[in-house]
Amino acid sequence: MKDEIRVIPTTGRNNCGGRCLIYAHVQDGKIIKLTTDSKAKAECGVPLSACERGMNYHKTYLNERRLRTPLLRVGERGEGKFRPISWKEAVERISEEWIRIRDTYGPGSRYVTYATGVSAAFSPRELAKRLLSLDGGFLDYYNSYSTACITPATELMYGTANSGNSPEDWLNSQFLLLWGHNPAETKFDSVSMYYLRKAKDKGIPIVVIDPRRNDTVKALDAEWIPIRPATDAALADAMAYVIWTEGLADRNFLDSCTIGFDENHMPEGIDPEECVLDYLLGKQDGTPKTPEWGEHITGIPAQTITQLARRYATAKPAALIQGWGPQRHAYGEQGVRGCILLACMTGNVGVSGGWAAGSGYCTTHREPCLPYVKNPYSMQIPSYCWTEAVERGHEMTGLDGVKGGERLASDVKMIVNLAGNCLINQHGDINRTAALLRDTSKCEFILCSDLFMTASAKFADILLPGVSFLESENLTSPWLWGDFVGYNNQVVEPLYEGRFEYDWLSEVAEKLGLKEQFTCGRNTRQWLEWMYEDLRTWEPTLPPFEEFRAAGVYRYPPKPPKIAFADREFPTKSGKVELFSETVYHSTYRDPFPAIPRYVPVPEGVEQARVGEYPLQLISWHTRRRCHSIHDNNPDMERIAPQQLWMHPLDAAQRKVEAGDRVRVWNDRGAMEVPVHITEDVMPGVVAIAQGAWYTPDEAGVDQRGCVNVLTSLHPTPYAKGNGQHTNLVEARKTN
Repeated sequence: MKDEIRVIPTTGRNNCGGRCLIYAHVQDGKIIKLTTDSKAKAECGVPLSACERGMNYHKTYLNERRLRTPLLRVGERGEGKFRPISWKEAVERISEEWIRIRDTYGPGSRYVTYATGVSAAFSPRELAKRLLSLDGGFLDYYNSYSTACITPATELMYGTANSGNSPEDWLNSQFLLLWGHNPAETKFDSVSMYYLRKAKDKGIPIVVIDPRRNDTVKALDAEWIPIRPATDAALADAMAYVIWTEGLADRNFLDSCTIGFDENHMPEGIDPEECVLDYLLGKQDGTPKTPEWGEHITGIPAQTITQLARRYATAKPAALIQGWGPQRHAYGEQGVRGCILLACMTGNVGVSGGWAAGSGYCTTHREPCLPYVKNPYSMQIPSYCWTEAVERGHEMTGLDGVKGGERLASDVKMIVNLAGNCLINQHGDINRTAALLRDTSKCEFILCSDLFMTASAKFADILLPGVSFLESENLTSPWLWGDFVGYNNQVVEPLYEGRFEYDWLSEVAEKLGLKEQFTCGRNTRQWLEWMYEDLRTWEPTLPPFEEFRAAGVYRYPPKPPKIAFADREFPTKSGKVELFSETVYHSTYRDPFPAIPRYVPVPEGVEQARVGEYPLQLISWHTRRRCHSIHDNNPDMERIAPQQLWMHPLDAAQRKVEAGDRVRVWNDRGAMEVPVHITEDVMPGVVAIAQGAWYTPDEAGVDQRGCVNVLTSLHPTPYAKGNGQHTNLVEARKTN
């Protein structure tokens, strides 16, 4: 007799903004099927419905390819050769290396990578940091791969990253401009596409700026304006020129709420000719930033630029909503600042139906989190610069983004990479990164946990089997927008010898004499209940823990929409929007960085593409068949969106490439071979491939899966020291 089918609610916990609500139908300890949220279940709330990724979690995670036991490296690092060991031996070896490296090189030699396979309240990454903090400290990082440029650029101008209105306020707009924003595929949350579809039904015009016709354009039947990669700031400048010269600017907002726009509103002691307006009109460099100037750089016809500027400036109000792709360029900060300038010039800041541009965060509820343990070691580096800290950490200073002191005291000698694939797969310039990590005289110990033998897992010295969200418990909350908190219920028993990282970290803590301080006597469930009860002190509408756990989700009662800067107060030094930044003006950077929003030609940009040996600009996007690199090992997802290089017919004809051909794509950093998709959905001169494919090199080192990071750069952006992984030049040809 079979057991009765139980329906268990749970939520996704990896780095996807949807945090979708999933119902696992379980019988005899096995998942029969997955279902998801619906409008009927959500009642008056927005349905937290899973997409193709969410509905395929069980096929991705629960299979025979899982890591089964702790592993010890026996071959060269990166070869992927290991032998099984017991959990007892694994904990002993980890503890020995942990202590040896601490005592030999100091706490600053230990580093926990940016890893987001578990992006929930009880995160392996944060648990490792907690234990290291209790054990003398570690070199920490700041910012993220996702928003390294958009967040600090927004803070630079507004004094805060909370520059967004509540998304339901989009329905009060007269014009929606999605600038590099693709929520249909990236899935920032469960509400963006819901309200964008409502806006479309209401007749609100929607325009999308992107080098490729993305799924958001198609889903909304929106107007598409293709743009050359890394030229967003030039488009913003040309639009600003039109808005000013045609008398469409909101002079009152500029005069009363901003500093640095014209000569009469500059910070004291700064040359008035350094203002934004003098740059736009060409007084600084002799080149007015006309639509014709913008066309030459962006590839957008001057007439289209002019009309777009007029439409945005005259639609009262209008919302310019930025995505995160355009800021992952070599000067990604500048596109962000340029869009904020446009929002200010049109008076769309602090008004219903408008949008202040920038990061667009809109904080409405507190998130559950572990209690903070202060890191005794004060130094930090940008998250994207950890390879530099491995190679030359003792040389890194403030010019490299070091915070908390003048210079690092040590190179990174120990890396803890838990539940993440950023060690190799998702980091830039894979070949350089791999060569660096193969050298065991540099980083002496690499500890990884994972579910599968990923590209990053192959570089571990000790590799530990983890558990998926279907085999463990956690607390989740949305990325940007969505008024709910979710419970990640365990629905099946862990596969093989898989363990949640907290359990074996507690055993390492015991070896260090820190178990009581680390665990506070709590197991995972008790910690989750503690965090939830702590959250209830801030969010009094939350139900009792067991009631919440049984439901799997709690939707907060509706609140009136928030409007960022409705009081026209800005938490900057000047109390105004700082279009001119004294912070930047008085600072030194490795690469030139201007004090105002303005276009800066990037290395490996359109100018070099016109004359160099690599004439194609390469970008990537977040495909609907993967969440970062998760699901790439699920063959069912390949039918949804096969891994292909998108190429425009003009570029294909020039290279005698036909549909279905396999092409080699290369630059001086590496090469890949991948099938080609010839389409007018990408602009001429640009090729695109979805990020997240698992790095699979052949004997010659040529990737055979289409992992974009064999071609991307490690050069960080000048101000935020963020990743510029969309700024790449390549060439392509048909393979033999």
